[in-house]
Amino acid sequence: MAIMIELTGNRSKKSGRGRTFFSRQELRQLLDVYSRRVARGEWRDYAIDHDGQAAVFSVFRHSYDSPLFSVSKSNTGRDSSYTVFHGRQKIKQDRSLGDVLKVFDRPLRLISTH
Repeated sequence: MAIMIELTGNRSKKSGRGRTFFSRQELRQLLDVYSRRVARGEWRDYAIDHDGQAAVFSVFRHSYDSPLFSVSKSNTGRDSSYTVFHGRQKIKQDRSLGDVLKVFDRPLRLISTH
């Protein structure tokens, strides 16, 4: 005898609501910056991660390295906040993805803090 199980009742309430994702337009903006840097030979790989409260787009110089830069989108209520990280260091934070991505318009260089 077959037992019927209704799957909709067993789904987690986190399955779609409250999770943070990049929209199609945001992905277009991120991949536009990424493709320009790939054409210059600076970046080679990317990854997109979701942990429920944040979506992270990371770029790599080499596939086996740690991320060179990460762009994080986090939702606080109705508003989204975008942050660019170099390792664990915050470079820029804003409510507009376009403004945050302007960091990549100029040549980037590491400045010593010593």
